[in-house]
Amino acid sequence: MAGSHNDINVLQRSLVFARLAEGHSPPVNFEINGHQYNKGYYLADGIYPQWSTFVKTISKPQAEKRKRFAQMQESARKDVERAFGVLQSRWGIVRNPALSWDERKLWEVMTACVIMHNMIVEDERDESIFDQGFDYQGENIEPLHQDPATFEQFVQFHREMRDWHSHLNLQNDLVEHVWDHIGNQ
Repeated sequence: MAGSHNDINVLQRSLVFARLAEGHSPPVNFEINGHQYNKGYYLADGIYPQWSTFVKTISKPQAEKRKRFAQMQESARKDVERAFGVLQSRWGIVRNPALSWDERKLWEVMTACVIMHNMIVEDERDESIFDQGFDYQGENIEPLHQDPATFEQFVQFHREMRDWHSHLNLQNDLVEHVWDHIGNQ
């Protein structure tokens, strides 16, 4: 039933996080504030745990840097939620529970919905208001085909995913990064 699961229940049932715990995630490497990170992260609200894979807002921030970060994080998270809301309002197949759990089919449905949405937006757009090209042709990302994790690897990946020290380090690095690049604009 749609809407019957809160965020934590969804997290516990998520294939994304099950795969992360097995060490099966796309390779990600980036540097923030002079520190290297090798996992992607998800923007999350306050109900989520302090895991290394989540970047949450800062509740009741005191310093200007932290206030600015909280504002930027909340804005970006709401943009993502709004984008999914638009897709769900336009296509019932995205809104309702999946009839098939075949990952390839789900990927194709979501990709088709995003492409059709972008085509509609482009068709309805007033060309005089927005006329910017996008020429970036990044690398193709190949799907991962990995062997199942051993029990020891699973425990280690799970421990790394739930590491709250890494969560706080990433959040602090992002606070500094946002302040250094955007400041109090």
